[in-house]
Amino acid sequence: MVYRAWPESLPQAVEVVTVHYPGRESRFREPLFETLQPLVDTLSVHILPYLDRPFAFFGHSMGALVAYELARKLRARGASLPVHLFVSARRAPHIPERLPPIHKLDDVAFTEAVQQRYNGIPPVILEDGELLALFLPMLKADFSVIETYRYHPEAPFDFPITIFAGEQDPGINQQELDGWQDHTTRPLVRYSFPGDHFYLQNQRSALLQTLSISLNGNEPS
Repeated sequence: MVYRAWPESLPQAVEVVTVHYPGRESRFREPLFETLQPLVDTLSVHILPYLDRPFAFFGHSMGALVAYELARKLRARGASLPVHLFVSARRAPHIPERLPPIHKLDDVAFTEAVQQRYNGIPPVILEDGELLALFLPMLKADFSVIETYRYHPEAPFDFPITIFAGEQDPGINQQELDGWQDHTTRPLVRYSFPGDHFYLQNQRSALLQTLSISLNGNEPS
């Protein structure tokens, strides 16, 4: 849902195609993905009809890792590759997580850990036990995808990678963001915005303006 208002703020020539994971909204009853590779394998099949024109990937947090691995899967299959990879609020994939895994914690401990790290559960959900019970399996599955991921080296891409991050995001540092340079032969471009891990909710206009410039090919080299 975060991306549904994006088309009105991007150039008319840009079509926004969002990825709707199982276990969310209208797909609430479908089984969740708990590891990355099956998710990427599934996406690599469903995305094929959309690869008949130039395309770019944007991924935030876990989505950045999904976009990166999806591009690697497409390359392995000899399919078309994105013209640009935009990653947001995510350290480079080869850099290990600094914090201990939490996806196997009990619900109370898990909720506390998520709030301490990201303050990422809306108050309306925290204050409603039934809503929280519905929300936690999805969130735990996402953390499982991230925390069970294992990086395997491959050659860097020959398309640009642009990094977006919140200036007050406690989960990543500049060195971890700069590590994305290892994954492209082009100069890495970085942008930061006021805010924490979820900066894109409050900085949508600034983010989309920057994204529009990049998609128009006017990004600094």
